[in-house]
Amino acid sequence: MKLKAVKIVLTSVLVLLLNIAFAQIGTRFPSEKKIVKDPVTGVELVFLTSKAKGDGKIYQTHNQWTADSKWLIFKSDRVRGEAMAVNEQTGDIVQVTEGGYMGMLNIARNSMKLYFMRRIGNRANPNNAVQIVEVDLEKLFKDSEAGTLKTADTYQKVCGTTPPEIGAGGDMALDGDEKRVYFRVGEADAAKHLAPNTKLEENFGPRKMGAGPAGIACMDLTTGKVNHVISVPFQVGHIQTNPWMPGEIVFCWETGGKSPQRIWTVNADGAGLRPLYPEADYEWVTHEAVITKDEVAFAIMGHRKIPGTNTNVAAGTEVGGANPGQDAAWGPSGTREKPTGLAIVNFRTRETYIVGQTPSGSGLWHVSGSSDGRFAVGDDFSRSLYLIDRQTKEMMLLTTGHKATAADHPHPTFSPDGTRIQIQSAMLSEDNRSMNICIVPVPQAWLKRVAPTKKP
Repeated sequence: MKLKAVKIVLTSVLVLLLNIAFAQIGTRFPSEKKIVKDPVTGVELVFLTSKAKGDGKIYQTHNQWTADSKWLIFKSDRVRGEAMAVNEQTGDIVQVTEGGYMGMLNIARNSMKLYFMRRIGNRANPNNAVQIVEVDLEKLFKDSEAGTLKTADTYQKVCGTTPPEIGAGGDMALDGDEKRVYFRVGEADAAKHLAPNTKLEENFGPRKMGAGPAGIACMDLTTGKVNHVISVPFQVGHIQTNPWMPGEIVFCWETGGKSPQRIWTVNADGAGLRPLYPEADYEWVTHEAVITKDEVAFAIMGHRKIPGTNTNVAAGTEVGGANPGQDAAWGPSGTREKPTGLAIVNFRTRETYIVGQTPSGSGLWHVSGSSDGRFAVGDDFSRSLYLIDRQTKEMMLLTTGHKATAADHPHPTFSPDGTRIQIQSAMLSEDNRSMNICIVPVPQAWLKRVAPTKKP
């Protein structure tokens, strides 16, 4: 009888694991929500996930909340290869994809829809066709709660399939009017659209990245038609859009560190290509994010020692491992001999100003801002989070202790209403690496301040 009981238990466990491994879209998972007081600042942190399940937030260039502001969508290994949503109030977790996804998850701001890419065929072949998939979140959440789930094609539909020869993949961004998506194309296709005799850029920096050509294409979500947008002679990274200005694209020259010219913008028709912030050789510009209709926030890093100021350590070789940019091969940029900090550039006027910087350490690194123009936020190498009042330039430490050994960085993103910030955190992890989805509230005292009559 004991052996039989053991077999029954093992069989039940196996069935449970198989169900999790191949769970249906709409499958629900129990709440893991916890409120933890930051031991340094006293801020109450809302952990929407708290178990070691391979969680990770969407990159800070993209929207995190559903259009009804009730759910956050995130990456997870609860069901390998599938995305999850967590209800901010109840903590309920729901699987929102089935069949896998690749690249960036795109949450619509004006409709309860989710968009993503899915490679078809052999995943090892970089030139395979890619599907653009739409998920009807409203229908999915309703049926999931009611326990009336149907087949995946009830909630997911293919908007179109890219031609295999263009090598589509990588980052994807949803346009502000939610009618198109933009994505990278492969070198061969990008080269076809470059002007004759265009000089291709070589790799830049010790990570051997940055060489061109590369390109951006778009797909009409109604017709599935694909058009080429732009080709450039360098490696393209972090494609994003302006949610308030359809057809306005921001992307970067990706090198894995300092770029010769990091931030670029172009229109959907391929016109208007230009550096959004023309940078100097001594500036280490990184982690741009569109924050308002007219503005992009970015970091001008101040993380490296000034040559000759530390006789015990060679300049540029102070730190290694967890954080980038300390290798002397990156050149002279990233020191505080020149102004550094969280910078904001205006699309229309092209004016740039710095709203804040930490007095020491790496300086602000990944940045975001509230869409009403009131606040900015940034993390640093220690994974601490700083809030900035853009009107007064006051800066406060919101939370720390999120562990520099974490599998990734906090990547802060403001909620649409500007009252809270989402990060990913290893504060609760036993292995000091696994991350969870965490909400950091903007202090009520700051929210009660008189809002500006117009944006800075």
